[in-house]
Amino acid sequence: MPVSLPPALELSLDLLCCPTCRTRRLHPVRGALRCPVGHTFDIARHGYAGLLTGTRATSGDDTAMVQARNRFLSTGTYAPIRKVGARLAIDTAPEQATVVDVGCGTGYYLAGVLDRLPGARGLGLDTSVRALRSAARAHDRGAAVAWDVFRPFPLADGVADVVLDVFAPRNPAEFYRVLRPTGRLIVVRPTGRHLAELRGRLPAMVTIDPAKEQRLHRALDPFFEAAVTEEVEYSATLSRQDALDLVAMTPSARHVSRTDLTDDGCLPDQVTVSVLATAYQPR
Repeated sequence: MPVSLPPALELSLDLLCCPTCRTRRLHPVRGALRCPVGHTFDIARHGYAGLLTGTRATSGDDTAMVQARNRFLSTGTYAPIRKVGARLAIDTAPEQATVVDVGCGTGYYLAGVLDRLPGARGLGLDTSVRALRSAARAHDRGAAVAWDVFRPFPLADGVADVVLDVFAPRNPAEFYRVLRPTGRLIVVRPTGRHLAELRGRLPAMVTIDPAKEQRLHRALDPFFEAAVTEEVEYSATLSRQDALDLVAMTPSARHVSRTDLTDDGCLPDQVTVSVLATAYQPR
């Protein structure tokens, strides 16, 4: 039985172009999206559109990681990060804004922006089908599409008022291409102090490269200039389950042994949350 077109995806159809033809628009046909030439892409029963073609990108976001992320985010521990991202996004966005979340994960941050912009629509891109199942349900005006951030986006030029990138990989040239000249790119990334207590107890966790900020600025500088940067830093109290989920929701889960996690003394009950959030404007 064909899957019906999700309302949020219908809202975003005019943004999408065929990833094979590049210039042709997609139209719904019997539970799928099809371009005029005939390239066809399935709409999953979970509500997201699968536009990936050719060699599939691998994603670290497996089922266990997504479940851990959903549990952790539901505690509200990262709510201040979501709040600052949304505030920067809406500062210059029109009421009928189009918001594209690149590397959207479960859709938590995109939903935060859409909650603040009642007339806006959103589209999340991610490679993880497990995460996309959550993202497609995260907000009634938020659609989700399977796509590899490092490839040219299946989006028309200049369609986005906001591009959101929270703890996600970046593709500056594509950010620039899909943004309107008046649009804003919002990038949220960790500082070296982020989760320091957890990384101090678990040396196998992925570290934060001290040169990360310099690399970010070098990559974005040809396309964007920073308009405003805000630092968000606070201490968060964790239950044991929160700490386990915080490890399990990141790529670090692959490097930390079960023995480390079963040691009652290895997990802190408090961590520093520390991120930088910058709004960039196109050059």
